[in-house]
Amino acid sequence: MRQLRKYLLFTMSFGACLTSILSACDLPLPKKASQPKAVVKVKPRLIVRPAVIEIITHDKAHFDYDGLFDIGKSVDGDIDDIRQWKNHFTIYLHIPNPESVLKEIKKSYPQDSIKYYEKPFYAFNRKMCADTIRAKQWENIVMTANLVNDPKLQQEYLNYHATQFKNWPEVAKGFCNANFQQLLVFKNGRQLMLVISIPKGETLDKLNPKTTENNPRVNEWNRLMKKYQEGIPGTKLGEVWVGFKPVHTN
Repeated sequence: MRQLRKYLLFTMSFGACLTSILSACDLPLPKKASQPKAVVKVKPRLIVRPAVIEIITHDKAHFDYDGLFDIGKSVDGDIDDIRQWKNHFTIYLHIPNPESVLKEIKKSYPQDSIKYYEKPFYAFNRKMCADTIRAKQWENIVMTANLVNDPKLQQEYLNYHATQFKNWPEVAKGFCNANFQQLLVFKNGRQLMLVISIPKGETLDKLNPKTTENNPRVNEWNRLMKKYQEGIPGTKLGEVWVGFKPVHTN
């Protein structure tokens, strides 16, 4: 028994010395097998894209309004109210894949003319203002007009807008003064589609005059743009920009 006790004491002492030696030599001590870490999958952030879909119906009396609303409700994203001017209907989209809605509308309204407006060639937002605070809720005003049937003048119009922020900064300043939240201009062929976003509860009639207050350069810009624009078919003589009114389902 005494011999066994001496042997155990020796073994313990030797083990402690060995651990001390290994530590002094910076040798790694045996480690317990580590458990594999759980991999957390991060969903990619989808980028929303603005777009406008226009439906020109050839049978307004039998147009399926409810079907259009059903398509809107089926989309996971921001879709503005259905809007109408005569036999023209529009949906303003702000979702990652507006083409999916376009595909569904073409399928549901094969007898009607469908126009798609994507990638606005002009975009204003509050980041261009001294006051960058945005309203929590917006209302969108949708309007349309044509460019004149002259390719040279059409290109001049696009060039003016491409350099407007640099050469005509007063225009953007006017939008800031009017508390416009965003202003987008799309183009499909000769037709323009304008989307102006304002704080919910406001009206364009109230805010728009503020774009020209103490800002005569905006009046100059507006006069200059007149020669490039005309009304779409169905407008009155001398009428240029026409607005789409919200349509409410039953």
